[in-house]
Amino acid sequence: LKALQSQGRNEPDPSGLTPPEQLGRIARRVRTMVSRQYDCLLNSIEPALAARACRREQADSLTPAEYASLEERFARSIEPVVAPIAIGRSRSMPLLRSLGLHLLVRLRRDPPGESRRMAFAVVPLDVALDRIVPLDARGGFRYILLEDVVRLFAGRLFAGHRVVECVAFRITRNADMAVDEDGDVDLLAGMEEVLVRRRKAPCVRLELEAGATRLSRQFLARQLEMAAEDVYEVPGPLNLADFMAVATRDGLDSLRPNPWRPRQVAAVDSHEGMFAIIAARDILLSHPYETFDPVIKLVQEAAEDDTVLAIKMTLYRTSHQSPIVDALCRAAAAGKYVTAVVELKARFDEHRNILWSRRLEDNGVHVVYGVRGLKTHAKVCLIVRQETAGIVRYMHFGTGNYNDVTARLYTDVGIMTRDEDLGQDATAFFNAITGYSVDQRFLKLVMAPSGLRERILSLIRDEVERKQKGRPGLIMAKMNALVDVAIIRALYEASQKGVVIRLNVRGICCLCPGVPGLSENIRVVSIVDRFLEHSRVFYFAHGGEDRVFISSADWMPRNLDRRVELLIPIEDRGLRRRLIHELNVCCEDTVKGREMRADGSYSPPPAGPAPEAVPAQEFLCREAAEREQEMAQHRRTVFEPHRPVRDRS
Repeated sequence: LKALQSQGRNEPDPSGLTPPEQLGRIARRVRTMVSRQYDCLLNSIEPALAARACRREQADSLTPAEYASLEERFARSIEPVVAPIAIGRSRSMPLLRSLGLHLLVRLRRDPPGESRRMAFAVVPLDVALDRIVPLDARGGFRYILLEDVVRLFAGRLFAGHRVVECVAFRITRNADMAVDEDGDVDLLAGMEEVLVRRRKAPCVRLELEAGATRLSRQFLARQLEMAAEDVYEVPGPLNLADFMAVATRDGLDSLRPNPWRPRQVAAVDSHEGMFAIIAARDILLSHPYETFDPVIKLVQEAAEDDTVLAIKMTLYRTSHQSPIVDALCRAAAAGKYVTAVVELKARFDEHRNILWSRRLEDNGVHVVYGVRGLKTHAKVCLIVRQETAGIVRYMHFGTGNYNDVTARLYTDVGIMTRDEDLGQDATAFFNAITGYSVDQRFLKLVMAPSGLRERILSLIRDEVERKQKGRPGLIMAKMNALVDVAIIRALYEASQKGVVIRLNVRGICCLCPGVPGLSENIRVVSIVDRFLEHSRVFYFAHGGEDRVFISSADWMPRNLDRRVELLIPIEDRGLRRRLIHELNVCCEDTVKGREMRADGSYSPPPAGPAPEAVPAQEFLCREAAEREQEMAQHRRTVFEPHRPVRDRS
C-alpha cells in the first residue's frame, strides 16, 4: 500500500478504498490492537506473575545494594559492549537494524553554561547482551530490563554531558523485496543482494516508549524520514518477543501448563528399520501430537543404507542444526545421488537457506535453488532403493516443513508410503522442478500452479452434483487461510445447493459464513491454542466414497498460482477415517475454537464451557497418548523369538 501511495496510484481497489484510506484504517486498527496488547501485559499478566513471585522491577524499586550491584555489572559487562553513536550536527543517523532495540539519548553539555545546545546519540542494544537482567531472587524471580539498566548509568557513556532524556525505540523496515528473475539471473547472488537491500530499506514504522518529549519524537521522525501517522507510542516495553526468555527460564515450572510431549507413532517400532515398516503399510504422522522422529530416522537410514541409490527432497524452512541436512551431506559423501531443492526465496529464512545450500554443495549434494518465478513450497522426500525385486521408491509427503524444531510447535500431518503410482509421480515431480519438464501427467498427485485449483473446484462441483441427485453432500477442510475468489464462489454455490460445508481456518478467511441465501450451510471455526495450527487436510464425502487429501497449499492465490505445491490423496481407509475424525474434532472445538460470524467477526468460546468439553489440541494429545500406550501393551504381549542369523561373511 505504501508503494502504491508513493507511486501516486490512488485509485480504489475492490474494497472501494484508496491506498491512503486503507493505510489510515490500518493505523487506527493497529493502535487499538497495541493498546489492548499492553493492557493485557501491564494490567493482567504482570500483576498475576508478581503475585507468584515473578516480577519485573523498575529503577525506583531497587534497593541501594541492588543499585550498586547493577552499577558494577554495567561497568564490567555492558559498558564495554555497547557503542553510543552521536547523531545530528551533520552526523547522519547510523544504519539501524530493523526490529532491533535502540535508545535515543538527549544530552546537554555539563556544566550547562558552556553551551545550551542539545545533542543526541543512539545506543544500539540489539547486541550480544541479554535483555532480561536477573536480580537477587528473594524466593522467586526478579529481573530488570537491559534498557532500564543502561538508562540508569547512561551518564557513564557520555563524559562531559548530562543525560536529559533516554527513550527506547524500534524501527520496522520494508522487507517486501524480491529478486528480479527476468533474464539470466544468478539467484544465489540475487538473494544475497536482497538481504543487503532489506537492511537499508526505508522505515515504515517507528515505535517508541510513551512519554517521550515532543522534541525527541520529532527529532527521531525527522532523522528516519517518518510521517507522523507512522509513529506509534507504546505504553510499555518494546519488542515483547524478548520476554520468551522469562517464559522459558528454569525454576518457573509452577507457572507453566503441563507439557504435552510428542508421543511415539504407534505404527513405528523403534527396533525395526523404516523401510520395512513402510513396506508393510502406509504410515500417517500427526505432529506435534506424534514425534517427528520417524521422518528424521527415514532420511538417516537412507544415508547409511548401501541399497539406497538416490535421495531427493525439498527444503523450504529447516532448523538451525538440522539433522536432515546432516544426513543428506553424509549420503552424498557416501556416493549416493542426492538432490535438494532449497527454496532461497522463503521469506525471512533466505540467509539460513543460503548457508545450507553452500554446505550441501560443499558435501556433494546437487542443489537446485527452487523454480524461476515460483516458490517451491511442496514438502516431499523421495528415496530410491535397489531391492531384490527391483527399484522401489519410498516417500514422505507432508503439510509442514522439514524442521525438527517447529514440528514440536506446529500441527501438521504427513504420510509415509511406497505406493508405486505415487513413486512415479514423485519422480515426475522432481524432474519437473529440477529440469525443464512441463505438463507432467501425474497418476495421483496434483501440482500447483498447473492444476491444483481446478482439482479443488472439480471436487466441490462433484459434491454439488451428488447432492442434486439426492445423495449426501459434505465438505470439510482445514487450512491456514482461505482467500481464493474462485474457490470461495464455488463454496457459496455449493452451500446454496444444500451441501454442508465445515471449515477450520486458523487465519485469514475471506468467505463469510451464515449469510442467508448465500452461505447458511457453511460454518467456519478458528483455533488458537498452544500449538500453531498449520496442517492442510481436505475431505469430500463423494457420495460415501470419502475422498481425503493432505496438501502443502492453502486456498490462496499465492499458493495456487505462484508456488509449487502438492495435493496428495490418502487412500488407506483406516488413515482416511482417522483424518476425518481429526477434522471433526477441530471443527467442534468449543473451548479454544472461535466461530466466524457473517460479518467477518468471531464469536469467542462460550463462557464456562461444559465440564466435559475438551480443547481440540488437548483431545488429540490424549488420543496420541492412548495409541502409544495401546501399542506398547500390544508389543509386551507378542512374543517374537530371536532367530539365528547366517554368517554374512
